Amino acid sequence: MEKASDLTQGALDLLILKYISLEPKHSGAIAKRIQQISSEVLRVQLGSLHTALHRLEQQGWIIANWNPLSKAINIVVVEA
Repeated sequence: MEKASDLTQGALDLLILKYISLEPKHSGAIAKRIQQISSEVLRVQLGSLHTALHRLEQQGWIIANWNPLSKAINIVVVEA
């Protein structure tokens, strides 16, 4: 049986992929959009979002351009 945290991670991953599939986005815009489309129910902290983005990048789903100076992360979905 899956743990609740595994299900939560999977849901966040799907929300991220859905949103950035339309066009490249940066992490702040992703967090804001998830909050908007969930009618303010889901509030993703940037730390949690960055962890999810690292996970998606390691799995080969996205390409992330990390800029430590501006703390901006531009993300694109890897095309199959």
